[in-house]
Amino acid sequence: MSGPSNVPPSFSDRVSGNGAQQLIPSRHPVPTQNPSSSTGLRLPSNKKTIYDRNLNRSRNAELGRASFAFLFMEMVIYAQNRVKGIQELEKRLNEQGHPLGLKLLDLLLYRSTPAGSSSSSSSAQATRPLRVLPLLTLLTTKLYPLLFSRPADSLEQSTTNPGEYMIIDNTPLTNQFISVPKDMSQLSCAAFVAGIIEGVCDGAGFESRVSSHNHATDVWPNRTVFLVKFEDHVLERERELERAGIK
Repeated sequence: MSGPSNVPPSFSDRVSGNGAQQLIPSRHPVPTQNPSSSTGLRLPSNKKTIYDRNLNRSRNAELGRASFAFLFMEMVIYAQNRVKGIQELEKRLNEQGHPLGLKLLDLLLYRSTPAGSSSSSSSAQATRPLRVLPLLTLLTTKLYPLLFSRPADSLEQSTTNPGEYMIIDNTPLTNQFISVPKDMSQLSCAAFVAGIIEGVCDGAGFESRVSSHNHATDVWPNRTVFLVKFEDHVLERERELERAGIK
């Protein structure tokens, strides 16, 4: 008994006069499979993806607040359904923002270079900050305008711990569209922004822990303080760079 034939289905068999088997093309060839259909991906007609776009294309683009409010509301609901307390909820929001901060750092540095700048007058190459103060300046004057179209309201250093800094936002966007119940009054949905700040710090080599705290006043009921605590080895490196005169 002969085994199963390995001949492709697009060919048919024909036996010649001397008993040899020949293969001839079939009249109905099997159609080739589209690579995109096997992977489930749909490519545009121009064969370009989002990675082919210019990073400056959305430099001045703005997202509607209604769209952001809807998306952020869904993020909070998704996280709330999977936690049991306020601290776990804030931790989950922080973890959602951390990867975004890592990517935003590269985008900020790219747009600070002549290749990524819209003007041709730039001459100096942008580099990652080496000291704590330039990093905090990057957060308050570059990152904040990129996210919220305005700089942070204030930057302060702790008087008791030199390794702690406070970024103050009087009107955080994340707190404007979330109604917090009375039994969860300590919840700060700005933990998502704290995760973004922490991601930028970690990506730049300044390992830290960033937390958000509600500090309401009569004038600013949604006032939020982002507490940035740098690790000990970061502070030790800061002292060595200061002794070496590196800014």
